[in-house]
Parts: sequence; C-alpha cells; structure tokens
Amino acid sequence: MSTKDNTLSIFALGGINEIGKNMYVVQYGNDILIIDCGAKFPDESLLGIDLIIPDITYLQENKEKIKALIVTHGHEDHIGGIPYLLKKLNVPIYATRFTLGLIELKLKEHKLLRETELIEIHSDSSLNFGQVDVSFFRTNHSIPDCLGIVIKTPEGNVVHTGDFKFDLTPVNNQFADIHKMSEIGSEGVLVLISESTNAERPGLTPSEKLVGNHIEDAFLHAERKIVISTFASNVNRIQQIVNAAIATNRKLALLGRSMVNVVDVALERGYLNIPEDMLLDAREVKYLPPEEVVVLCTGSQGEPLAALSRLANGNHREVKILPDDTVILASSP
Repeated sequence: MSTKDNTLSIFALGGINEIGKNMYVVQYGNDILIIDCGAKFPDESLLGIDLIIPDITYLQENKEKIKALIVTHGHEDHIGGIPYLLKKLNVPIYATRFTLGLIELKLKEHKLLRETELIEIHSDSSLNFGQVDVSFFRTNHSIPDCLGIVIKTPEGNVVHTGDFKFDLTPVNNQFADIHKMSEIGSEGVLVLISESTNAERPGLTPSEKLVGNHIEDAFLHAERKIVISTFASNVNRIQQIVNAAIATNRKLALLGRSMVNVVDVALERGYLNIPEDMLLDAREVKYLPPEEVVVLCTGSQGEPLAALSRLANGNHREVKILPDDTVILASSP
C-alpha cells in the first residue's frame, strides 16, 4: 500500500468561523465521506445573491471516491445545499427519520427525489465503507433526531459531534447519550470536530422545558389574539406552543411555508402531537373570537419576507395584528 493509500485527510468546505454552509470531508485513502451539506443566507453586502453554498470542486474532481453523504441533523445550515450537490454528484444520503423528511421536501422541490438514494439511520446504526467503519451517538439540539458521528479509520477515530447542547430534561425525551460518548472517549479519539453555537459564551443553556413554562404563562395573560413566532425547525418548542394553546382553549393557525412544511413532516412522522380539530386555515382566523386563536408563524429573526414581517407591515392577506393582540418572539433576541 502506498503512502497515499493510507493517508487520513480531514477538511472543511464550509462552516468554519461562520454560521452556515456546514460541510466536512473525511478521506482515508480512496474512501471519501461527506458530513452535512448546508447553505448560508447572504447579508446586505451580497445584493442579488439568494443563497451561498459550499465549493465542491474537490468532490467533483474525486467523485468516484465518494461513498456517502452523512447528515447530522436537519437545520438549513446543514442540509440546505444538498439539492445543489446532488445536481452535480448523485451520492447516497444517510440521515435519521426526521432529517430525511426535511431533505425529501427539498428534493421534491428540485425534482430530485426519485433518483436519490436515501437511507435511514439511527444512533445504533453501523456502516462500513472500505477501510472505514462508521457508528453514531445520540445528541440533543433544538431539532429532533440529531446524531454525532464516529468514523473509525486505521489511523484512529474521528468524532464529529454535529451541533449539540446538553438538555437534561428535553421535551421530546431524546436525551444525549453521555454514557456512549464516554465509551467513545475511552477508546481513544484522534480528532474531535465539535460544533456548538455560542459554546464560547460563559454559562449554561437553560432547558427547553423552562421556555415552555414561560410560553404558557404568556398565553394565560393574553386577552386577545396571540401571534407567536419561532424557528420552524424547533419542533419541541412548537409542541410546547401547542400544549399552551390547549391549556388556554385556543385554536392554532400556521403562517409561513417553512412552518407549514415542517409541521406536516413532524405530524406525519410522529414527532408532533396536535389534536385533529385544533388546526385552523389562516382564512378562518378572522371568523373566530380573538381570545380563541393562536397564530404560529415564521419570521422570528426579522426576515423581511417572512410571515411575521408581513403581519407587522399589514401586508398579510388573511391575518391582521390588531390593538391589544399579543406578539411573542420565542427565539433568541
């Protein structure tokens, strides 16, 4: 075996010192594994650009060596570039059940679903690609079904955590597998690739359950219609909003395409529990007493074209924000 055949290479094609377009490559000899393929939204300095995706020139030049794209979780900065990758390189995709549901939405939109191989994995899955073995461990994040990855090579173990936090009382009971992480550490780790937004800030992230308590308290004090905005992918928070609406006898309307799409996937795959008679069409909101309605919408980060911005500007066709309505941003300021 030549030196080139037993060389371990690890490099990023995006996601370093930036929020967005996360993409790592782990290559041992002639076997290439891709981890995540995200997108990034442009700032005001990039007028006329809709989306930023990783540069995949190296992958195109070595396409015969690519064994798989493994996805840690379903956030846009980890899956948003997948359709554009697949238009150049048709590689099998490995992801968890919920993450695959979100990826399928994108592939349908780009008319790529039929020709793409999607393989469901979970925290106990194990894969083999030539001289490389891959296993997984469960992590906790603000979206369901997150995985860390262990790539076992003859040179040593490479661990990619994916995005994570430690919530000891998660709403969906998907606890981070700390014991398995400890076992992985005991085996020895050659390289740790660790992602955790705001990890450099002091202190701890409060449990998601505390957020749910505050949401229900705000609902109890609201006198008229409630408009609440959060990330569409934060299924656990959406469930707590649903629970607060149930506790205060309110119906729920969804605004924003991403919110509707994610809720559909979560309901279909069993990650959300919403009573059948609870969901309203947006057109029905104006016909119900305002104290019986919650509007759950996108736009918690001030995106100019999202539902909340249109509501704030009075430009939404179906729903209006009126005096004494309560508006809640269930997101980071």
